[in-house]
Amino acid sequence: MKKHVLISGAGPVGLVSALKLSQAGFKVTVFESSSGLNMDLRASTFHPPTLDMLAPFGLTDQLIPMGLIARYTQQRDRHEGVVAEFDMELLKGDTNYPFRLQCEQWKLTQLIKKQLDQNPDVEVVFEAKVESVAQSPDEVSLEVKVHGDLKAYKGDYLIGADGAWSAVRTSLGIEFEGFTYPERFLVISTLFPYENHLPHLSYVNYCSDPVEWCVLLKVPALWRVLFPTRPQESDEEVLQDDSVESRLQHLLPQDTPYKSEHRTLYKVHQKVAKQFRKGRVFLAGDSAHINNPLGGMGMNGGVHDAINLCDKLIDVVNHNKESTLLDRYERQRRTIAIEYINANTARNKKMLEERDLQVRAQSQRELKAIASNPVKAKEYLRKTSMLDALERAESIQ
Repeated sequence: MKKHVLISGAGPVGLVSALKLSQAGFKVTVFESSSGLNMDLRASTFHPPTLDMLAPFGLTDQLIPMGLIARYTQQRDRHEGVVAEFDMELLKGDTNYPFRLQCEQWKLTQLIKKQLDQNPDVEVVFEAKVESVAQSPDEVSLEVKVHGDLKAYKGDYLIGADGAWSAVRTSLGIEFEGFTYPERFLVISTLFPYENHLPHLSYVNYCSDPVEWCVLLKVPALWRVLFPTRPQESDEEVLQDDSVESRLQHLLPQDTPYKSEHRTLYKVHQKVAKQFRKGRVFLAGDSAHINNPLGGMGMNGGVHDAINLCDKLIDVVNHNKESTLLDRYERQRRTIAIEYINANTARNKKMLEERDLQVRAQSQRELKAIASNPVKAKEYLRKTSMLDALERAESIQ
């Protein structure tokens, strides 16, 4: 009889897990609390090793025409312009995709869903909210509210990929250790062609400033501009037209008002679950670790969790490996969440917002020196593209 894996959450992490396991002969049931796949503007950067992982499923070849190939990334000063530019072609030989792909994450989940729909061993249940989790040595039991009615499900394993407010993690009583930043992040999406107004702009730009840093990211149809907000501003104040306009005008003054297509305001956390495994239940993605988005490591790290975990489940079930192999998932991925993902994203934020002029100047000199040295630039890119993190994970037994 086929092993049955239950998955809470139909985002990239949950659906990558479902695809990987179903292709290895598992029966899979995915529960998603929303009425359909999320189409909001969340993550938009795919790092090289993530593209390597998605390629065997045919997903990378489909995604590339849907996105923008970002060969260069820039560290900029809001007033001085380019501080350092990094050429990801330096990663040739270490990855088949030496670039960032700027592409909205919902395009990935739609592509995966199409594949899953062709597999009779996969069921994706929408408007299905996990209410409680229980387990014995032999199985996992769920209570799920489906279209308002409480239903019971059983499976061999459960993957909690249900985000920062994970019902799976909460039901198991697993602590979510860390902190929440006092400021929130505001993301404004606009059709304004920044590339025609800011010289030498790349598709990925981190703009430091002691007063108000920002990030400029290009996706196929829009520019996404991320600003920090002041803790004393209310949500209503931040999202008002005049407040949004003021921020955009301060970044790049224009005679005519800007037009924003989307506005998203969200709290930012740096947290890691105390456990990634509890018996037959595993946490992956945002349910296991959340971080600020500076560096694009959240979704990518979640996909890396999914592949790592599913490889081990496949080894245990299909290749008769010892079940203790599953403990290695936690050792590997929790270490990476703490040492690499959270540490690097926190460091990115600190560098962008640094107010000490001497420290800022020193950081910029160091970035310029790294970018001008191919060996050091490659080391820098291996870290920012998460290649080093994967190598570190594999070294953990």
